[in-house]
Amino acid sequence: MRIDKFLNAVNITKRRAIAQDMIENKVIKIAGVPVKASRNVKIGDVIEITYLEKSRLFEVLQIPSQKTIKKEESPLYYKELQKPN
Repeated sequence: MRIDKFLNAVNITKRRAIAQDMIENKVIKIAGVPVKASRNVKIGDVIEITYLEKSRLFEVLQIPSQKTIKKEESPLYYKELQKPN
């Protein structure tokens, strides 16, 4: 699944357009490398999103088979990691 679709499907971003805009501005990285919207995510990937004040890390646990999932099912698909200091 493409990273922009994944971020939207698992409710990390509210809309796919927001995810695409973040990707264009190079604030989303996998393994420290800015990604393109077409980048496919795999189980085990660690996605880093850099906001103005801080960064958040998300580990991919599963790839959803549907376009959207229920918000309460989000923990099945990703785990938020603590960023080392």
